[in-house]
Amino acid sequence: MSMPAQPPEEEDKEEWMATYADAITLLMAFFVLFFSFSKVDEEKYDSVAEGLNKNMASQERPSERKELEKELAEIVMQEGAEEVAKVGTDADGSITLELGGGAFFKPGGAELADQAIPVLTSIYEELASPIYQSFNISVEGHTDDDPINSPFFPSNWELSAARASTVVRFMITNGIKKNRLKAIGMSDTQPKVPNRDEEGTPIKENMIENRRVMLRISRNPIYFAPSIPKFRRGMANKSVSQSLE
Repeated sequence: MSMPAQPPEEEDKEEWMATYADAITLLMAFFVLFFSFSKVDEEKYDSVAEGLNKNMASQERPSERKELEKELAEIVMQEGAEEVAKVGTDADGSITLELGGGAFFKPGGAELADQAIPVLTSIYEELASPIYQSFNISVEGHTDDDPINSPFFPSNWELSAARASTVVRFMITNGIKKNRLKAIGMSDTQPKVPNRDEEGTPIKENMIENRRVMLRISRNPIYFAPSIPKFRRGMANKSVSQSLE
């Protein structure tokens, strides 16, 4: 006699829900880890990229730098400007070109003197050469400590900044890309020699030497700005914080 057929066992309706919940949990854990790793990697990337950029910017091919320094020295000699324009090298390897304020600017102002035009023209033509396009030019204006007070220049800060800007504008007008240039007014904060003796008496020849414009030429970056991804993260975090308040 045959046994009556057993009814099929009813599947556990809860089993698939447990499996589904486990899968969702694993996926959530995966995405959380992925997000956190991505965030760390992004920050590391920013840091590494910034370091690489600085290192690459500071690594100059000595042959090009020395050649440029040599060319600038020859320009000064050819123009007969050895007494008022001096080429040298800074501690960080930058080429320096010091222009005497008394010879390159009209007294008490920021207008270029007539004798300055030929020298500056030869300088910008050399710096505009294709082989020197990777070199940036920082232009510093310096004064003595004798206060100036005029409608155009209330203090030596304005005068020094205006003189640096005049040189920068001259170069831009004649074809140097503006992203290679920076103008800085230093006033009397960095004298080469003391402006006065111990009794406070002005030393005329020293004051003349301190009135100058200094060009620093190197591959060092001109501007230091936060990277765009980092800036966007900051703005996004600020927006989220404000929305939660």
